Amino acid sequence: MTFDETLRIAVSNLWRTKLRTFLTTLGVVIGIGALVSMMSFGTGMQKNITEMFEKNDLFTSMQVLPQKVDVAEAMQAGPEGLAGLMKPPDAGKPALDDSALQKIRLIGGVSLAYPEVSFPAKIRFRGQEVKTQVRGLPAGMARYKPYSEIPYGRFFNGDTENSLIVNPPLLRKLKILLVEPGKSIRMSAEDTLRGMVWLSPDSLLGREVEVVSSVVDVPSLMRNPFAAMSFDGVVPLKEQTTRLRIAGIARIQSDVNGPYRDRGIYVPLKTAQSMPHMGFSNIWELVGKDAEKKGYPSLYVRVKKVTALDTVKKQIEAMGFGTLAIADQLQEFKKGFLIFDMALGAVGTIALVVAALGIINTMVMSILERTREIGIMKAIGGSENEIRGIFFIEAGAIGLLGGIFGLMLGWVVTRVANMIANIYIARQGGPHIDYFYIPPWLILGAVVFSILVSLLAGMYPAARAARVNPVEALRHD
Repeated sequence: MTFDETLRIAVSNLWRTKLRTFLTTLGVVIGIGALVSMMSFGTGMQKNITEMFEKNDLFTSMQVLPQKVDVAEAMQAGPEGLAGLMKPPDAGKPALDDSALQKIRLIGGVSLAYPEVSFPAKIRFRGQEVKTQVRGLPAGMARYKPYSEIPYGRFFNGDTENSLIVNPPLLRKLKILLVEPGKSIRMSAEDTLRGMVWLSPDSLLGREVEVVSSVVDVPSLMRNPFAAMSFDGVVPLKEQTTRLRIAGIARIQSDVNGPYRDRGIYVPLKTAQSMPHMGFSNIWELVGKDAEKKGYPSLYVRVKKVTALDTVKKQIEAMGFGTLAIADQLQEFKKGFLIFDMALGAVGTIALVVAALGIINTMVMSILERTREIGIMKAIGGSENEIRGIFFIEAGAIGLLGGIFGLMLGWVVTRVANMIANIYIARQGGPHIDYFYIPPWLILGAVVFSILVSLLAGMYPAARAARVNPVEALRHD
C-alpha cells in the first residue's frame, strides 16, 4: 500500500464520521487557542518591557549607589524604596560625593554622570493642588530618549533654568485633559462629574506653576527638640514655594512600575538642587554615626555604547560603590517571565490534554466500528505498519487542523481582549498598548505541538488496530 493510498483511506475515514471528527478537532482547537492566548500574554508583556527599555535608551544607563544591593531586592523596593535598603554608612568606605562623581566622569566610555535629585512636593495650578515628585535632570539629557522626543514644547536649555516638564497623568490629576491635534474630544460622564477640562498643549506652555516643597522648621525644632522623638511626635516642617514655568509636556516612561504612573515633574538639575527640600533620603543620613560625611544617595551614569556598560560597571565597583543597571533588572524580569510563561503554558496544556483524551476516545470507537474493515485489509495483505500508519495519519490530520484553527482562535481571543483592555485604559487617559504578542516561534510551536500531542494520543488506538486478529475481525458484525 502506497502512502497516497494510506492517506486517501485515512481522509475518507475522517470524512465518513464528519460530526465526530469535527467535535474531536474542536477540542484540539480550544486547547491550542487557550495555549496560544495565554502564552501570547506572557510574551507580550515581556516584549513591552523590553521595547520600553530600548525606546528610552536605558540599556546604556546605570545607577551608582554608596554600597552594593541585591538586584531582586532593589526591584521589589522600587525607585522610591531603594533608600530603605541602604545600611548605616561605613567609615572605611569612600563617600559618593563630588570627588567620586568627577572620577566617574573621567572613566573611559562614560558619556554623562550626575547626582540623582528627587524629593516629594505639591503642585498648585489653576486652583488645583496635587502631590507629586520633583526629579532633577541636567540639560545634557536632551541628547537621549525619551527627552529628545518631547512632543509638546522643549527640553531645558540650561541647568539653572526656572522651568519644568510635566506628564499627561499629572495633568489629569490637575483635572486637565490634553486636546491633541487630530483627535476628537470626547468627555466621559465620570470626567464631567470630576470637573475635568480640555486644554491644548500650546495653552499650557509657558504657564507659571507653584511647586511647594517641605523643609525642617529648625526654629520650631530647637524650641522643642524632644517632640519629634516621642512616639506620637512629628518633625516640624514648613513649606517653601518655588515658581516655575512649563517648558514641555512629555510622555516619559523611565521605569517599569506601570506605564500610567505619575512620573512627577522634571526640573533642571541645579534648579532642583537649589529648591528648598529635605536634605536626606534615609534615616542613616540624618542620625548615622558618619553623618558628617557628605555624599549623594545615588548617581546616574550614561555610557556611550551598550558594549561599554560592563567595563564601566566593573571600574565603578572597584572604587567601592554599588551599581544597579537596567540590563541586570531585565535579566531578573526574564526569570520571572519564564516562570509566568510556564504557568500559563501549563494551564493551556491541560486543555490540550483533555482534547487528547477525546482523540483517543474517538479513534478507539472508530476501531470498534471498523473492525471488519481492518480484518479485510489484513486478509488481502495489509501489514501492521500500514494499519498503524492509517490511524497515525488520522490523528495527525486532527492535530494539524486543530493547530491551525486553534491558532486562529487564539489570535481572535487576544485581539478582542486587547481591544477591551485598551478601551478601559483610554478612559483612564493611558496610551494604546498591545498586551498580546504572537511571535513566529509560537505560531510554529503551536501547530507542531498540536500534531505531536495528537500523534501521542493516537499511539494506543493505532497499536490496538494493528493487533486486530484478521480471522476474528472477519467474523465481526
